[in-house]
Amino acid sequence: MERRLLRLSKLDERRGSADAITRLPVAALRPFVALVWASGADAPDPAVTQAASELMLPTGATHLAIRLSEQPLWISDTDSAAPQRFEGAMIAGARKRFYLRRSSALASSVGAVLKPGAARALLGVCAHELAGAHTALAAAWGASCNELRGRLLGARSGEERLRLLEAALLARLPLACAVHPGVAAALGRMPELSRIRDAVQLSGLSHRQFIARFREAVGLDPKVYLRVLRLQATARALRSHTAPLWEIALDSGYSDQAHMTREFTEMAGVTPDRYRSAPDATSLHLPLPVP
Repeated sequence: MERRLLRLSKLDERRGSADAITRLPVAALRPFVALVWASGADAPDPAVTQAASELMLPTGATHLAIRLSEQPLWISDTDSAAPQRFEGAMIAGARKRFYLRRSSALASSVGAVLKPGAARALLGVCAHELAGAHTALAAAWGASCNELRGRLLGARSGEERLRLLEAALLARLPLACAVHPGVAAALGRMPELSRIRDAVQLSGLSHRQFIARFREAVGLDPKVYLRVLRLQATARALRSHTAPLWEIALDSGYSDQAHMTREFTEMAGVTPDRYRSAPDATSLHLPLPVP
């Protein structure tokens, strides 16, 4: 999982500031955290005067992000939905569809992508309780969240900010509880296991137990999680290959081009053609015109 997310994040660095950092966490955190990142950390002013509006593709993971600007972030599930306002630190739960993110200015930020099971270990709640929404980090960490943000604001570099974030996560490890070994075994074989019944058989659990424990660890049902993995693989193929759409559809495991178009549009919010032709799109972000 961390190799896939690290590859996606490296693609996203191309659109970020020159001082963006994405790397694996310290060894003690690797059972819980797939990667950590910092963006714009060395800018003299954490808020730059460029507005941003983006369509965000789902990754199937729970994200933790701490924004180091006083400028708010606006998040909505669709163009017509009333946006929610967020400031400071937040948790982005696992999603099965895109969401829209808007801000009046780009800002320095630091964050982490959590592995399955880590939400309960590091945040005190199961991943499915956070899925499909953004939640203020203070709801899980209380006053320590604001204390951490204050230390991050005083840091002099992106790497220093990552060390502070890692220290805060390490301090919460006594709360840790492991992912059920059967679920861990199934996760290690996805997306190779294209049928849920194969994953259930590998886990040694009953079908009902497997679904429940998988949702607790990941935040999504296994079938939805596989669809998100397929979406991300398709997005990478669309950006890196000139093959016709029907060929990418079959290589990605869709029954035909129409099947890929329907599912990609539902989950990503744009057609495969539009996504492929967008000049600044990555496997995670699709910049949109500012309204």
